[in-house]
Amino acid sequence: MAMMSEMAHFRGLKPVFVVAMVLLLSACALPGARDDTNAQPFAEPAAAEVISVGFDNIADKYIEPVTLARVGLEGLRGLGVIDAGLTLKQDNGMLVMLENDVEIARMRPPVDTDSRAWAAAVVALTETARAHSADIHAASAERIYEAIFDGALSDLDIFSRYAGQEEATRNRAKRDGFGGIGIRFRLEEGIAVITKVIVGTPAANSGLAIGDRIIRVDEMDISGLVSAEITNLIRGPVHTPLRLTIDRPDAVQPFTIEVARAHIVPESVTAKVEDGIGIIRISTFNQDTGETLERKLRSLTAPGARPIIGLVIDLRGNPGGLLRQSIKVADLLLTQGEILRTVGRHPDSLHHYEAAGSDLAVGLPIVVMIDGRSASAAEIVAAALQDRDRAVVIGTSSYGKGSVQTVIRLPNDGEITLTWSKFVTPSGYYLHGMGVVPTVCTSGKQRLEDADQIIEAALGDSQPLGTVNWRQRAYLKDEDRARLRGNCPSERRPGRLDLKIAKRLILNDRLHVRALRLTTTTAEATH
Repeated sequence: MAMMSEMAHFRGLKPVFVVAMVLLLSACALPGARDDTNAQPFAEPAAAEVISVGFDNIADKYIEPVTLARVGLEGLRGLGVIDAGLTLKQDNGMLVMLENDVEIARMRPPVDTDSRAWAAAVVALTETARAHSADIHAASAERIYEAIFDGALSDLDIFSRYAGQEEATRNRAKRDGFGGIGIRFRLEEGIAVITKVIVGTPAANSGLAIGDRIIRVDEMDISGLVSAEITNLIRGPVHTPLRLTIDRPDAVQPFTIEVARAHIVPESVTAKVEDGIGIIRISTFNQDTGETLERKLRSLTAPGARPIIGLVIDLRGNPGGLLRQSIKVADLLLTQGEILRTVGRHPDSLHHYEAAGSDLAVGLPIVVMIDGRSASAAEIVAAALQDRDRAVVIGTSSYGKGSVQTVIRLPNDGEITLTWSKFVTPSGYYLHGMGVVPTVCTSGKQRLEDADQIIEAALGDSQPLGTVNWRQRAYLKDEDRARLRGNCPSERRPGRLDLKIAKRLILNDRLHVRALRLTTTTAEATH
């Protein structure tokens, strides 16, 4: 699930935080040899500055102690992705670089506490490698950075990774927004057809509509372009002008629309009412998620609005996002108590978050839906509402991604996403490797007619003891955690069954209370 960063000014905090998305579980594999001669070349001193900043932050902030020697050696070995004939070994305290088993360089390693010295050593050995390897010589600076940082981070954990300038720019756009006009489109037989116009954006204000076909962007004919190329043409600096030539089905001929780009943040929260129940879908946690949810909750519960009897919060498939936003979402629904603690090695990674007493749902019953793709920030919200007895959680065991990543922006505008702390839930268990276990498990179930049976099995005597009482053993061995998760295996849950069960619990106050009492029992057992 593009890492997401933000300056955390929450309760006086200053570090940069990110909650990792589940879709980014491994470092990007570098492609085979290619001609990068037209890209920025690898050269001192720029390379030394980029590598020095990266290495220093890895050694300083990673959740477990890691030496600069380890970072530097693995970084140099990463060059083998570009040229498999290039290897590195240690011989009598010396660093030895070989090309096809022939020694090409020998160097005494720097002092382990000096990141600049290690960066200089890596640059020097890389320059030697470029002189002996056609593949590395042809590689751009960016490709070499990818190889070095992927190598340095690859043996740490699956969530720590490097993103080059282009990818990092896309990541920042996803979490922080971008200069655009507020549309979505898809290609139909090579033609860009608008599928969504976001309310309140320049696109909506200009009169663009669903079904409009984009023929030209400024003066460029976009026929034959792929989606990414069209997107790059439409996006640009905020306040800059854009001219679109539009073919509308009911128009006599194509016409032009002129619009100014604005700061656009992707929509992450939707809300609707079904059967008197507010259904809120949170797809990710970007910088506007908390504010958007607050606005929609106030609208649902405003005087004069059609009364609702409860809320269903759908976090299925939500890969996570910004830590601060997950805290804000939980805070909007809680009146008191702890939301989350983070623990790590670096002093700035230790934090404690408490609810401020909002509860914009004004005490209405809440059900949270999760599945095996609900991760990170989504798990924070589900765990907090479950542990604080505010919501009944249904679905399957969540992903179990309970670590926090800090995002370090490098001088080349790339990013290192680095694991630096872990989540601890209000009841005291680590989310990492465990995830949230629902009170009502729907794993392996698909038939709508089984809804009542599933509820009774979950709330009755047939519930497995290990699942009911799982939170009384906050620190479990790996095999115990795996066994517990096996009681409600992670699954993708896109269908209507979970929503039907959620509605049943809200419509039947007795069932909802029974489920909350079960949640309360397991939470109390941890203390």
